[in-house]
Amino acid sequence: MTDISMENHHTFQEKVTDFWRKFLQNHPGLPSDLMYEEPWAFGNSSEMAEELAQLVLIGKKTATTSAAALYTIENEPLPKADTYSILLNGQQEPCAVIYTETVTIVPFDEVTAAFAYKEGEGDRSLAYWREAHEAFFRQAYQAAGLIFDHQIPCVCETFRCLYQA
Repeated sequence: MTDISMENHHTFQEKVTDFWRKFLQNHPGLPSDLMYEEPWAFGNSSEMAEELAQLVLIGKKTATTSAAALYTIENEPLPKADTYSILLNGQQEPCAVIYTETVTIVPFDEVTAAFAYKEGEGDRSLAYWREAHEAFFRQAYQAAGLIFDHQIPCVCETFRCLYQA
């Protein structure tokens, strides 16, 4: 790591820590030693991260879907219910604290219209959800050397936004 990148990492950690501290101050009923999951952003680009974070901030997006196989490839744990996360915007800055309520794993072609609606994207239809997520997952699977099909296990999470910048 160069000095500049170490400095940027330090600044990022300070922003995250300050954001979490403000969240806890605004939620005095929560334990002061409550921990959060690794900060994260939606999607695979700053534009997508910003667009989807904005949907969370306006209350339109209360769910998200990811491909289970990609967690294994990236050596990342699957999301868990009853956890707190710091959501990052397109500039990789903390913008919200979300509480994950449920996590279920279902085949791609069994994701419901009700769940697609909670994702808050496009016209909120199941058809839109399938088109957008198939394109996204096909690209991610190809990059990982995997083959997409409509039976891939999808990690479907529902969440609430508890705090925003």
